[in-house]
Amino acid sequence: MSSDHRFDVWAPHARTVTVRIEGEDHPMVGLAQRPGWWTLPDDAAAPQGTVRYGYILGKVFDEGTPEERAQVSQVLPDPRSRRQPQGVHELSCTFDPDEYQWHDAEWRPRPLKDSVLYELHPGTFTPEGTLDSAIGRLDHLVELGVTGVELLPVNGFNGDHNWGYDGVAWYTVDESYGGPAAYQRFVDACHAKGLSVIQDVVYNHLGPSGNYLPLFADYFKPGASSWGDLINLDGWGADGVREYILDNVTMWLREYHVDGFRLDAVHALADSSAKHILEEIAERVAEEAQRTGKDLVTIAESDLNDPRMIAATHRHGLGMDAQWLDDVHHAAHTAFTGETQGYYGDFASLHALEKTMHTAYFHNGTYSTFRGRSHGREIDPVEQRPYQFVTFLQNHDQVGNRAAGDRMNQSMSVDRAIAAATWLLAQPFTPMLFMGEEYGASTPWQFFTAHPEPELGEAVAKGRKAEFAQMAWDHDTVPDPQDPATFERSKLNWDEVHRGDHERILRAYRDLIALRGETPELTDQNWETAATQASDSEQWFVLKRMSEPESVHGVVVAINLSDEQRNLPLMGGDEPQLLFASGAQPEPGADGTVRLAPETAAVLRV
Repeated sequence: MSSDHRFDVWAPHARTVTVRIEGEDHPMVGLAQRPGWWTLPDDAAAPQGTVRYGYILGKVFDEGTPEERAQVSQVLPDPRSRRQPQGVHELSCTFDPDEYQWHDAEWRPRPLKDSVLYELHPGTFTPEGTLDSAIGRLDHLVELGVTGVELLPVNGFNGDHNWGYDGVAWYTVDESYGGPAAYQRFVDACHAKGLSVIQDVVYNHLGPSGNYLPLFADYFKPGASSWGDLINLDGWGADGVREYILDNVTMWLREYHVDGFRLDAVHALADSSAKHILEEIAERVAEEAQRTGKDLVTIAESDLNDPRMIAATHRHGLGMDAQWLDDVHHAAHTAFTGETQGYYGDFASLHALEKTMHTAYFHNGTYSTFRGRSHGREIDPVEQRPYQFVTFLQNHDQVGNRAAGDRMNQSMSVDRAIAAATWLLAQPFTPMLFMGEEYGASTPWQFFTAHPEPELGEAVAKGRKAEFAQMAWDHDTVPDPQDPATFERSKLNWDEVHRGDHERILRAYRDLIALRGETPELTDQNWETAATQASDSEQWFVLKRMSEPESVHGVVVAINLSDEQRNLPLMGGDEPQLLFASGAQPEPGADGTVRLAPETAAVLRV
């Protein structure tokens, strides 16, 4: 943002706009070439350097309540503020992103098909909960072997700590994490160590406190999603709202050098425009990729099970490079934990996991009992590739939205946890870990908030208990999101990483990630080079990754989920070579099988 225009603001309904800079009022004028935009007059002497500022909007309403008139007369933070040093309700602060001297000119991220991602919440990744402290833990990620960090949302929210999905200042980096300068340092440090940075962004709703956007323009339209008011993407004044989102995309790419985005809950983007906002985001990212020569990505969180999400825009798709794949998570979670309540009921058979290895979506036009209707459609195996589906055993939602925020490994043996990791890092899709998973963290990751408004905090806590009561979970196990102890409990304990079973799990994850990187069959992108068998009665699952379709040779991933020794088929080939074992060494079985101990897995070349 140049110094001449750094105070420009979009406020199409205001009759006058005044910007208050360091206590001095400066009347603004409308921009003839950009209707609805206001700027300082050419002859105005705008203060230079770092300053605090806010806007006073002239009378917006001819009629209205005294509360409405009073509300629009207060000094408001900038909708595009880069800093909110005193919180989202207070004055904005200028920030010059060009002051930072980057060291990543030669940096190029790895293609998604060669990636292993790591989801990270900066507030609980380290005891300090800052981006600078997270830099001190990057060597751990490098040694682990992951290739990219997926950061939970960092934009400004009200309160001291939050998951990030209650953000209201989309252009800021929250001060609790260190602010925008710390974010630049973090990205630069990641690139120096060979790690890409994918930023989680929330364009489908805003948080419940500190949202001043409606006072400036028609940012919202009638209706609501599960998360709040609908963003105005296709109604009166929507062009400016779309520009607000697209300019935010450009900001992250240019001012902070991010390598891509995870777009939160895109199914909540209600957009009937001829060109969907996701298409425009995809095009904006593609333009930047072409300009920089970098392989930038967009990853959608979508439960639509619609391959048009990841189809190219020139083929009438929405242009996302990849999407999170909940169906595979649900099938794997059910297989390894045995939980079948709620939406897990559809995935109770191991054949659900087997199906997803070939079709990605389990519900691809089939009946979903949880939804009470048919759901999804089939992928086109020619157009869609396995790497376009990001899969996981755990993530912030699947852990944090459990009643007690308990991790998957906390309810199973170490052998079983490593067997699950074996599946994750050998399956065809792009794997993602949730922070702490790699060493079987004993700490939970719970739902935490710090709303300063008592009534809002109480409403959130009550709503949380009511939600889990509907799912037949004991509400007494649901921690109070507003209790500071809930946040503190959710921080990783780095002292346990190299102790006992934690070290064993960490070593297994390192070995498996390395094995994935050096074994071409495990990242092959041909749907026809994967073969599967499963048995519900004997509780085992076998995935074979071949160098070419119908080959007898390849890499077999054999998983015994039962509490007894089992003979699992090698699915052709002979003289198996052991590449990895999660527990007791497998033994040769009869008639082309391998004998595995209970709750163990093996990866073998045949």
